[in-house]
Amino acid sequence: MKRNFSHVGILMLLAFTFLFLIASCTGGAETGGTPDDITHNLRTENGIEVNDVEREIPEPVGDAYVPDEVVIGVLAPLTGSAARFGEAVRDGVMLYINNYNAQGGLQIRPIIFDEQGDIGQAVIGYNSLVDQGITALIGSVTSGPTMAVVPEANADGMPMITATSTHLNVTVDASTGNVWNNVFRSCFIDPFQGTKMADFAREVIGAQTAAILYSNDIDYSIGLMEAFVARAGQIGLEIVATEVFADGAIDFVGQLTNISAANPDVLFVPAYVEPVALIGPQSAQVGLDTVILGADGWDGALDIMSEGQRTTLDGSLHLTGFSIENEDPMVQEFVSRFTAAVGNPPDMFSAQAYDAAMILIAAIERALADGHAPNTDAFKAATIAHMAATNLTAVTGHITFDSLNNPQKSAVIIEFVDGEPRLWGSF
Repeated sequence: MKRNFSHVGILMLLAFTFLFLIASCTGGAETGGTPDDITHNLRTENGIEVNDVEREIPEPVGDAYVPDEVVIGVLAPLTGSAARFGEAVRDGVMLYINNYNAQGGLQIRPIIFDEQGDIGQAVIGYNSLVDQGITALIGSVTSGPTMAVVPEANADGMPMITATSTHLNVTVDASTGNVWNNVFRSCFIDPFQGTKMADFAREVIGAQTAAILYSNDIDYSIGLMEAFVARAGQIGLEIVATEVFADGAIDFVGQLTNISAANPDVLFVPAYVEPVALIGPQSAQVGLDTVILGADGWDGALDIMSEGQRTTLDGSLHLTGFSIENEDPMVQEFVSRFTAAVGNPPDMFSAQAYDAAMILIAAIERALADGHAPNTDAFKAATIAHMAATNLTAVTGHITFDSLNNPQKSAVIIEFVDGEPRLWGSF
């Protein structure tokens, strides 16, 4: 039985709830740009030197350009181990596009490519989509394939947004510190999530010690672990055990036994749903008595657990970007439409994908209003600049972009209670 901190969350929610709606400043990478288009300002963020750039929207060429349709690409794994994430993203994107097209006028024609969760297939897929005439891209879904596509998309000046790729270097070239100017995302980044969950452990739960169980094969897991450890060192949260597992592992008993012996106040598990669904019952098997914390990769973990196993994660909490319990009318309309169209409620991945489509299409509309024809360099540059200037209310919150092209919005904490996900609040 896990220690349940529901009462702590209720008592301290007001004290520690805050919003991260920070005013954005537009920025981007210089790769593929010209000296006339960009101004460089070197600074340090997230431990690396970063070159900011200020985008200039190409001058309007006349009246608004009114095409019948604009073709965009959607890159996602629809088969393979990451298919459930790819399907969720596809469904969110298509719901927004179908609703948009139903209003008449400009039509958005998506071309979807299954990259199978494979880096090589992602690059092949991107080039195939370009050959088919796309003028913007949504995707991909996991960080590895997305990062493989980014340099090629940047060289093409292709507007690009990912709903779920959380690695820092999706939008920043690690080798140069340049921000990829064409790439945005509607999800949180790994450093943000790892840092926030360390703060949550220390401030809300009152933890003095922590253990970590992560995969050393997955960039997502490694990035979250590194951010958590770095923040723990800053705030006096002692790491008393660190255990690793390989991608695809199904047996965690040995690692959990070692962690139990260290008796940490919290266990941070930066992982996707499959290992989380196994770690829950196996932690109960070894008698681990601590609060388990996670990040947005946990979203949907209970859905793949048997009815009898779901309660083994009770008292666990994880950060995410969306909750169907949000009573905002816009959120509830989205939940209703998605459920009617797909047959099940949306998860965080679908919600962020819906927002990604909203952000991209709003920028496309503005580029067309400037008089730029689709598939021209000026149209793509204008779309990118308008994406950077995003300031809209979406289903995952009010979204602006910082100078690394990452969204500024509040984080949601979900707690598992009686085998069900429950909204804890914002943090």
